[in-house]
Amino acid sequence: MTDSDSVTEKTAKLGPNPKRESLLANLLLNIVIPTVILTKFSGEDHLGIKMGIVVALAFPLIYGARDFIVSRKLNVFSALGFVSILLTGGISLLELDPKYIAIKEAAIPGLIGLATLFSLKTRYPLVKTFLYNDKVLKVNKVATALREYNNESAFEQTLRNASYLIAGSFFLSSFLNYVLAKLILVSDPGTVAFNEELGKMTALSFPVIAVPAMLVMMFALFYLFRRIRQLTHLALDEVINDGSDN
Repeated sequence: MTDSDSVTEKTAKLGPNPKRESLLANLLLNIVIPTVILTKFSGEDHLGIKMGIVVALAFPLIYGARDFIVSRKLNVFSALGFVSILLTGGISLLELDPKYIAIKEAAIPGLIGLATLFSLKTRYPLVKTFLYNDKVLKVNKVATALREYNNESAFEQTLRNASYLIAGSFFLSSFLNYVLAKLILVSDPGTVAFNEELGKMTALSFPVIAVPAMLVMMFALFYLFRRIRQLTHLALDEVINDGSDN
């Protein structure tokens, strides 16, 4: 059985969890519906240029607000996404130079990448938020095994390496965001063509940006699991948090 198969099997055995967000709803409300509105219904015969932007961006904004109300927790990354949507809408409605959207698109993941690196110098590295936490792993059991084999220092280096990979995924996203925006947003704001380009950029953001970044993040996850297995001499199914105490 591969590591990925083991992870999937152990995850399936977990006890009752809070309701997870629907991937289909996420894609529909954040990408598909805004794209359709911007590309097909923002002309003068339908919603109009500015109202098209307002209606299109309202869907991801409402989805983000609802997620916060339901979870009652402030997720930093969701909050940044919320701010990003507001900035996109503001820049578009004020008809500012499209370069500001490109800068904004690059700045947000870039700042997260820098924060990930900066957190290595604090007591709370972000890698523990992303990958190494008690929702995914039995961290106490891992810590005990690391002490037993005197591999705590080696594991700290592992966490640093994983942090570099995570930061790299955000820097990759930052670069691709900027390039995508510069290539697609070529029309003047306040025109139907600009709205259509904004919709096209939204549609391409998932395959062009999210997928490569997710692949790097997955590589970081499997690197961490592999190193935990090597340093603790524990099988992966022994450290995946399945809700048991053993």
